[in-house]
Amino acid sequence: MSAPVLGGSARAADDDKGASTARPTVTPASTIERMDIVVVGHVDHGKSTVIGRLMADTGSLPEGKLDQVRAMCARNARPFEYAFLLDALRDERAQGITIDTARCFFATEKRRYIIHDAPGHVEFLKNMVTGAARAEAALLVIDAAEGIRENTMRHGYILSMLGIRQVVVLVNKMDLVGWDSRVFRAVADEYGAFLAEIGIGRSEFIPISARDGANIVGRATDAPWYSGPTVLDAVDSLVRREGLESLAFRMPVQDIYKFTAEGDDRRIVVGTVESGVARPGDEVVFLPSGKRSRIATIEAFAAEPPSGLVPDAAVGITLTEQVYVRPGELMTLAKQPEPEVSRRLRASMFWMGRAPMVRGRRYKLRIGSAQVAVELAEVTRVLDASDLGSVKDKQQLDRHDVAECVLEAAHPVAYDLADANERTARFAIVDGFDIAACGVVLAVGDDAMSLLEDRVRRRESAWSGGEISVDERRERYAHKGKFVVVLGSDRDGAPIVGRALERALFELGAHTYYLGLGRSVTDLDPAEGDDPLERAGRLRRLGELARIMTDAGLLFVTAPGDIDEYELEDLRMLAAPFALFVVRIGEASAGLHAAQLSFPARADADAVAEAVARELVNEGVLPEYYI
Repeated sequence: MSAPVLGGSARAADDDKGASTARPTVTPASTIERMDIVVVGHVDHGKSTVIGRLMADTGSLPEGKLDQVRAMCARNARPFEYAFLLDALRDERAQGITIDTARCFFATEKRRYIIHDAPGHVEFLKNMVTGAARAEAALLVIDAAEGIRENTMRHGYILSMLGIRQVVVLVNKMDLVGWDSRVFRAVADEYGAFLAEIGIGRSEFIPISARDGANIVGRATDAPWYSGPTVLDAVDSLVRREGLESLAFRMPVQDIYKFTAEGDDRRIVVGTVESGVARPGDEVVFLPSGKRSRIATIEAFAAEPPSGLVPDAAVGITLTEQVYVRPGELMTLAKQPEPEVSRRLRASMFWMGRAPMVRGRRYKLRIGSAQVAVELAEVTRVLDASDLGSVKDKQQLDRHDVAECVLEAAHPVAYDLADANERTARFAIVDGFDIAACGVVLAVGDDAMSLLEDRVRRRESAWSGGEISVDERRERYAHKGKFVVVLGSDRDGAPIVGRALERALFELGAHTYYLGLGRSVTDLDPAEGDDPLERAGRLRRLGELARIMTDAGLLFVTAPGDIDEYELEDLRMLAAPFALFVVRIGEASAGLHAAQLSFPARADADAVAEAVARELVNEGVLPEYYI
């Protein structure tokens, strides 16, 4: 057994029963490694007592803390409990449950530990996720007398979703069942099979009595049939994850800073490195856009710039070749394996929202620094925590459901799978202003018909127009209906070109309409704080409106802002069966669009309008005599 090394004079009470009285030697430490562990379990199964006992028995409490808590209990005529060492919130003591995630510390000769005491009550599962998010291993506590509960199953699934693969299961309160080995073995067999099923292969089961300190640090004298490790032994045997530096480089782009004072024309890409190492000169790829460049410099605010990019560093970089990237992209190294890029994600997810997650409603997906509208495409299976089975044919996720499902984002996102990089596989789903779910990506979603394709298919099959056909309108108007999209920002002059084109077509006798109603309908230019759900809604409305206007035989013109290639493809789909005519003004800053015509920024609007009209004649949209 390793000897704890954090100082402190507090000791457990001499009258504790059920454990050997040997005390670990306390020695100093300053250079040992650190490890985060989360303690989870159903409410009242003894999580906080386990932690309190660990701290007390390893001499890791502050001077006088144990006596202080004992005195408090005496003043309030309450029996002393080791859990009170952790219950820092007054209302927690009053209710007897842990509401928030408490952190505490102890150490052995091998390493220092940060212990997160996560709440067990079903109403506070969201807090438990917070506590487990950075842990490398878990202690999961089960009451031997009460047995495995539904929340015990949920906690196991959440640990699996967060990528925690090392779990030490503590079968607590063995004194209440007379240290019966059959009770212990029944719990270990049932829960061990469950952990193996959800991908947690390395697990240890230990019979304990946290109240008496039995098998925590000292051995249980009432369990001669058990020869395995104590809790402290098991904790020291946990294996640290492979260093994040050894994984492929990943840095979600948080923002792009540009300082114009004193002639500073640098564009600084900023973010926090999740994994891997990069240095100036390395070729980088931004995904999902696919833009490439090289790191020119590493920037730091009011500090000496570091020589390289390392995990957890919040940094900024400049590029040798300026490329336009947006917040939400994932910066990777060109020489390393790329992450996955797709719209459809097969994921394992825990739903915490008060309202159910239903199909047909859009939510906000946060993965890395990306925020994108997302929908529930398919529910693969939902865990029935009461019998470990799957609920069949469920089409929504209710509160506290753990499920495997397929999500479909409004446009592709970059991510890693959970078994490759847990940090860049984790995501959250926001419903309104609340985090409603957490999960990890298990696989790339299948290439089944997208939700948008299905909506367009159903729309077209149910389309019911009037008595006037498309051919009749074309004969009357002497031109076809067409959706003309002028890409480019306000700075490039795209809206000016759109209005000039409408005027030019009108003067030629064409039936045309330019729509420029600002952010409420068509403006999709990215802006600070732009909500992805609102953006997706504006895109959808614009596409549906284009379908109606072109069906009516009009030349419908709009300048939707600097949309990316994926949003442009959605517009093509929504406007079907009428094809888009794309005009690009300025650089293809948001992506390489397939434009019929391209012009420099702030080009002469009348000249552009004339060129577009000629090309519409060439494509057969306008008759030759119009020009």
